[in-house]
Amino acid sequence: MNIADAKDLLLKRDPGFWALLKSLTDKSTQFEELFLLSALRKKARHYKVEQPENRHRTRVAIVGGCNLYPLHELLEHFCEMESQSCEIWLGAYDNYASEIMEEESELYKFRPELLIVLPNLKRCVYTGALTDSTDAQRMEAARLVNSLLVLARKAHDKTQAEIILTNFLLPGAHDLGAFRTRTLGADWTFRKLVNLELGLSAPSYVHICDIEFLGYRLGGPQAQDERAWYESKQPCSADLLVEVAREICRLIVALKRAPRKVLVTDLDNTIWGGVAAEDGLEGIELGDTSPRGEAYKAFQKYILLLKQRGVLLAVCSKNDLDKAVEPFEKHPEMVLRMKDFVSFKANWDPKSDNLRQIASELNLGLDSLVFMDDNPAEIEIVRQFTPEVATILLGPDPSQYVSTLADCRYFEPRSITQEDAGRTAQYHSEAQRKALEAAATDMPAYLDSLDMEATIREFAPADVPRLEQLINKSNQFNLTTRRRTAAEVGAVMNDKDFVGFSVRLKDRFADHGLISVLIGRQSGEVMLIDTWLMSCRVLKRQVEDEALNELARLAKLRGCARLEGVYLPTSKNGMVRDFYDRMNFTLRSEAESKREYDLSLDRFQPIPTRIKIRQRTYESV
Repeated sequence: MNIADAKDLLLKRDPGFWALLKSLTDKSTQFEELFLLSALRKKARHYKVEQPENRHRTRVAIVGGCNLYPLHELLEHFCEMESQSCEIWLGAYDNYASEIMEEESELYKFRPELLIVLPNLKRCVYTGALTDSTDAQRMEAARLVNSLLVLARKAHDKTQAEIILTNFLLPGAHDLGAFRTRTLGADWTFRKLVNLELGLSAPSYVHICDIEFLGYRLGGPQAQDERAWYESKQPCSADLLVEVAREICRLIVALKRAPRKVLVTDLDNTIWGGVAAEDGLEGIELGDTSPRGEAYKAFQKYILLLKQRGVLLAVCSKNDLDKAVEPFEKHPEMVLRMKDFVSFKANWDPKSDNLRQIASELNLGLDSLVFMDDNPAEIEIVRQFTPEVATILLGPDPSQYVSTLADCRYFEPRSITQEDAGRTAQYHSEAQRKALEAAATDMPAYLDSLDMEATIREFAPADVPRLEQLINKSNQFNLTTRRRTAAEVGAVMNDKDFVGFSVRLKDRFADHGLISVLIGRQSGEVMLIDTWLMSCRVLKRQVEDEALNELARLAKLRGCARLEGVYLPTSKNGMVRDFYDRMNFTLRSEAESKREYDLSLDRFQPIPTRIKIRQRTYESV
């Protein structure tokens, strides 16, 4: 399918136009082609071709030290293809400092939810001598970084907007030759230093669009266009501009969507070469004795690295179970072991069925899974019968597998926390608990046997990355599914009208870390429950009872007479549809889009649980 096919569907007013347009957009890297695709999108809008609803609409402001056209056209197109509609405001050329610093500027009248800042590349130079001391050159880089972060802080404080800040493209010319590596005063090394310090120093509400990396992938000389700068103040070449717009779109979408959680892998000719059942343990390609075997081993090392970042691993293979397990237990070059997987399906059932079982066992949606296989037919079956699952088709050359998986971009984290590294162990301990629960005949005795201990803690700066992560990825036990950035979590901490606390839980099997979040907002004598969510790993452990006990305690300390809560249904949170009923709240109103409840505090008594509260840091309000 090509652009001609898209035009044909457009003329027929066929809704299938939109899926084809997105497919062509995802594959295209050429500026001219993408501009044509954007024009087709606008015509389809004009012709009112039926399209999927854009669920998100964001006010986006773009300011910078370059010409912002046609970057905003490309960005709008990419965002539309990701169901992210943007209302865009453009600043004037090279006026970004004034627009941000002036209290009554048009930028602030627009009230952006997201601000994109493209600083002037020509100002990222060291103006001193190449022979200046390294300390002087580092100080100049720090001054430049600080000036950009001051602007970001000012804009964020004024609007609470998330900031996307581009860093600096490295020069592609052979200036200074090898001497450039011996001084921080060279444009090449100075910009590298500024980019590094910018990324390390940026607060959580600043998200770096890494133009240095994008330019490297494209190629230095191909990334720059000096004539375009002098003629129309374009910041880079047209082809790099495409990648910058695409990357900014990815950053915008990442603020709204959580990354995928589970990598599900085939076995034969995927993580080792050959077929274990036919070639035997000694016959599969794996290890340092051959180029292909070394490539498969490197691929396993990369998969293990994903696990250490918090990605869950699972197996889905058409195989006899004993033959599939044998290499993990006996092959001396095997990097991955059985303990690294949270689910292992090796049988002759359709892989789509096994994927559904994996999602069910992990209490996750199918849209949390990524499946990779070397067999195009298996990939196509999964796409047809479980379209929510993302798929990766591996080619015939295992030396490309690491880059294929790394470039899929399904597992890019916004932050990495201590809880991520232990996620697989948590799922293994959950399996142990399920086995104990299945054998128990007395639920209170079972809960007692878990030796549960909880810490209830007021929102603290050190917890913000994990709080943001849980708020933005929890779907099932989530009464309102309100998402918050790290900056918005910080705003809750600093607003006297809000109470926000988390619950940490551990038992005799594992320390689960921070697993529940509750945010309340006081309005007179009412405490409104803004956010209530919990990891499904700790369902039926009375954590929700202790969370309600704490919220009621805090509300009473503030002089509140009642709690008010709302259930906002989504496609994934049906499990808590009747949660407030189970917690003895009174239903006040019910509609298709929401249910509203309240609970009188004068009749509320703390709910007894089998959880020992080790610490409360929210002792007063």
